[in-house]
Amino acid sequence: GVVRRTYLGPRELQSFRMRIFVLAFLLSFSSSVFSVDQSKFRTCKETGFCRRNRNRPGPPPQFSVLPSSVATHGKDGLTALLQSNQLEAPPLKMGISVYDSGVVRMQIREANPEKPRWEAADILLDDALTSIEPSMQAQESSMRLEFGEGRALVLEYEPFSVTLLIDGEASAVVNGRGLFHFEYHRSREGEPSLAAPTDDEDRHKGKKIVGYWEDGLAIYEDGSREVKVKDETSEEPAKGDGEEDGFWEESFGGHTDSKPLGPASVGIDVDFPGSKHLYGIPEHASSMALKATTGPGADYSDPYRLYTLDVFEYDLDVPMALYGGIPLVWSHTTRGTVGAFWFNPTETFIDIEKDDKSARSRWISESGIVDLMLIPGPTPADAISQFTQLVGTTDLPPMFSLGYHQCRWNYKDEADVAQVHAKFEELNFPYDVLWLDIEHTDGKRYFTWDDNVFPNPIAMQENISKYGRKMVTIVDPHLKRDNNYYIHTEATDKGLYIKNKDGSDYDGWCWPGSSSYLDFTQPHVREWWAEQFKLENYKGSTMDLFTWNDMNEPSVFNGPEVTMQKDVVNLDGIEHREWHNLYGMYQQRATAEGHILRSGGVDRPFVLSRSFFAGSQRWGAIWTGDNKADWEHLAIASPMLLSIGLGGLTFSGADVGGFFGNTDSELMVRWMQAGSFTPFFRGHAHHDSKRREPWMFGEPTTSQLRSVVMARYSLLPYWYTLFYAAYTSGLPTMRPLWINYPKDEATFEMDDQWMVGADIVVKPVTAPGVTKTEIYLPGDGPWYDVESLEAYSAGKVTLATPLAKIAALQRGGSIIPRKLRLRRSTKFMINDPYTLYIALDKQGKASGDLYIDDETTFNHKSGNFALRHFNFDSLVLESTSGVPTTFTANNRVERLVFIGLERAPKTVSVSSKSKTGSLTFDYDSRKKILTVRKPDVFATEDFKITVS
Repeated sequence: GVVRRTYLGPRELQSFRMRIFVLAFLLSFSSSVFSVDQSKFRTCKETGFCRRNRNRPGPPPQFSVLPSSVATHGKDGLTALLQSNQLEAPPLKMGISVYDSGVVRMQIREANPEKPRWEAADILLDDALTSIEPSMQAQESSMRLEFGEGRALVLEYEPFSVTLLIDGEASAVVNGRGLFHFEYHRSREGEPSLAAPTDDEDRHKGKKIVGYWEDGLAIYEDGSREVKVKDETSEEPAKGDGEEDGFWEESFGGHTDSKPLGPASVGIDVDFPGSKHLYGIPEHASSMALKATTGPGADYSDPYRLYTLDVFEYDLDVPMALYGGIPLVWSHTTRGTVGAFWFNPTETFIDIEKDDKSARSRWISESGIVDLMLIPGPTPADAISQFTQLVGTTDLPPMFSLGYHQCRWNYKDEADVAQVHAKFEELNFPYDVLWLDIEHTDGKRYFTWDDNVFPNPIAMQENISKYGRKMVTIVDPHLKRDNNYYIHTEATDKGLYIKNKDGSDYDGWCWPGSSSYLDFTQPHVREWWAEQFKLENYKGSTMDLFTWNDMNEPSVFNGPEVTMQKDVVNLDGIEHREWHNLYGMYQQRATAEGHILRSGGVDRPFVLSRSFFAGSQRWGAIWTGDNKADWEHLAIASPMLLSIGLGGLTFSGADVGGFFGNTDSELMVRWMQAGSFTPFFRGHAHHDSKRREPWMFGEPTTSQLRSVVMARYSLLPYWYTLFYAAYTSGLPTMRPLWINYPKDEATFEMDDQWMVGADIVVKPVTAPGVTKTEIYLPGDGPWYDVESLEAYSAGKVTLATPLAKIAALQRGGSIIPRKLRLRRSTKFMINDPYTLYIALDKQGKASGDLYIDDETTFNHKSGNFALRHFNFDSLVLESTSGVPTTFTANNRVERLVFIGLERAPKTVSVSSKSKTGSLTFDYDSRKKILTVRKPDVFATEDFKITVS
């Protein structure tokens, strides 16, 4: 159970007891946070539902379709009953439907449940669930469903299996290995207890607890710490046959999980014939291509785990769970891309197995129903679009959020904020957002300010915003249990908190001490939370203040695995185990809705969340959590971000410089370079880390860092256009190379370099002392260095990458818009002119797009935007409207840079509504670069520029 203790807040800092607490806190911190304690987190062997289903002593139950039960329902697909060969098992009801996107959905529930299982009703988009009527062909032992060109589904009756066919070939096979299981609800009659609850008095030997740290161990009044004891859970089943192992309760780390509904696990195998590479199931600190967890030559002994957790300074190259979880796997071959979305927010383990014939996955979840969606592709772009139609695309972010963010735990007071801001100004160093961590609050009471150090928060923000910049404050989900704290008292009075089994408010330990947690699964609770962001409610806030939702896995320092007990319940009485992986997304959603509410629905929100699930991209950005200031964590950032992007969540980044520890100038420059080519670009550091604002390293490092950030800002028109494409199509802005080059097998495992959109390839330096980089340039070339504009042929090339240089090249055949004027922030760039970099392919052609809107509001949803399409062919550059709109902007095109033009032109002329005539130009015969100056056409008008 939960131990309730009195927390002594900052107003009692003078007390002797608090001084002891703070000392113990710091000692516990210094000894524990600089490496993850894996013993705090369960493996499959330590988890009953995974252990008993993964390691069955005999064959699993076999299921078959009852032929007489098969019924077709037109657009609603078909239904049938599944029967197990275990006589006591009740029948299951299966439904299969096909959506107009081509996605096939299979759901399996108990036909006559003792208690209906909880299902999340607000994750999938209603618009995506439009069914079509497939052509059905019934046979004696199977049913064939045909839909779309070359797509079919075959349901085999005995044994039960489902095969997705693309152009006649099996692309995905469900239950082909017969590993489907469905543990049915049952009543507990005379079952013995499998684990005894921990005796709290015995555990703490009568000592008074004054706090907890993130390891979940108590800090006592006398300054001592609780000593970790060996966990009671055995890796072996509690009963000899393994069938009732962990059915009704189990213990781990001194916590007992009661299971009043008994076992409820579901699972199935999904195999991909002919495939060698699987991707997805973020978040893990591992390679982008999933590693084998079972079978000959397995890389890991434990399955990948999806269970959102607060993991301090996570280990690398392990399948353990981290902050987010998207239960989606992709298979990609030269034949095409196919996916499987296991729509289940409960704790889930995934085994991966590979051989020469196929790549295979096996899914084991604690509870829920079987809700599996097969995504047919066939191209990577098709498949990603089909998935994001289900859960939503990345909403278009405000432009400022694509700039550079400066963060630290913590900027200590208003003077510190002013000094940091002033130094950026002095150095002409662009940035857009300054962040405040938990210490800005009054004793970790969110929506408040510590008057001692932030007495004038509005004036502080106004001093930042007049330079076009924003601020962010942290607002975590745990609320301090203090009757003098208005947020807590109102939440208590309205009954908005998650409950213990006895109906009392749940009480766990986090940064403020004793805390309760809002039930964000409830729409009315999210509405109440959104109201708190109104300016009249969040005192000291302004319209230029945005939000950071941290610790929302949720993190509970004294809870099992640093999270909430599974048997606490939401306001509908549904156990936490059913919706655990959704909690962080629900909080981020409520916060984003709060931003929208405070602006009257006019302005786009910006919310950063640490925890995420499928569909989180609709509500904001995420980052990869508490990384470390070392080269290994820099290197792992790219596969992590690529995997997250493949999960539909493209607005992501890693803390530049690493959160824990100290970084030297070389690592900082290299990390800033890498971060500048990722979607979310934020420098962050722990409060025990040395200050690492850009000027702290001295010259030449400061100038090198400024050059990196300036290059990022110059490419913001391109990034913004990519985010529009992500909004409309779901395609990630940061991509593995195989998305753009799906036939090139050399790219299938490549995760140390990536594409920014379709037109820039990047490979950062991720080791010290490196001055040369071998990079793979896909396609048939040429490629051009984004800085020097030097040309390179396709294939593996070695580039000089001294400290001030990153390997980044533009694809021949592309047109990329840039803005080249140095500004302090994106706000002052909005009317700046564009320069088009026109990189020619072998045929002398190029094309590209430019998206323009007001960069702030939702007006683009009503057509107030411009999408320009540029095409250069036969020595004519033409700009046309990609989408018919009447939106206009004052930006002009001030320069054209043609890269790879073989001969110097005699004349260059322009023709448009605003300007007609000859243009001045320069031609570099060595580099084959033509620079056309001052075409001065409007960026949103049609124009032609002829090179002759």
